[in-house]
Amino acid sequence: MTTVTYQPKAIAPHVLDELRECDDAGMVRRPYMCDMDGAPLRCCLRRSRAGQRISLVSYAPLRRWAAEVGVDPGAYDEVGPVFIHTDRCKGPDSAFGYPFAETGALRVFRCYSGEGQIAGGTIVQLPGDPSQAQAAVDRALHTAFAAPEVALVHVRAVEYGCFQYEVGRP
Repeated sequence: MTTVTYQPKAIAPHVLDELRECDDAGMVRRPYMCDMDGAPLRCCLRRSRAGQRISLVSYAPLRRWAAEVGVDPGAYDEVGPVFIHTDRCKGPDSAFGYPFAETGALRVFRCYSGEGQIAGGTIVQLPGDPSQAQAAVDRALHTAFAAPEVALVHVRAVEYGCFQYEVGRP
């Protein structure tokens, strides 16, 4: 078990229900049987297992957050692919620490202001030791939230630009 300072947020259950009907690009989901382990699931912040039914849907994380808080993300609104369980799952388990913190992975920590505008970012290569990788994520989030204008951080995979999860100001 790993204690986390900042709470990673999975996609909210009500949003997942909407995405399962029609995603943020207006497409109907296309479920399939996962034939191998490893897809990063944004519904439960875990990796998929072979034999699970998953879907790849388009998701607009900043647009959704901005609508909740009543701001306009403007040109920073973007839509990208995320994997989710095709059917409802148990959701995330905070005992797992920071999700998708594979050792050696490159992550970008993209910061947004309370007005939905970009407020900086940083790229972090996660160390080879798993506990050090978790600590590196924690440090990157601590650094991001040290800037008073930062209200939200999106953690993304550098290789594909994929949204991993968001962290709000504690």
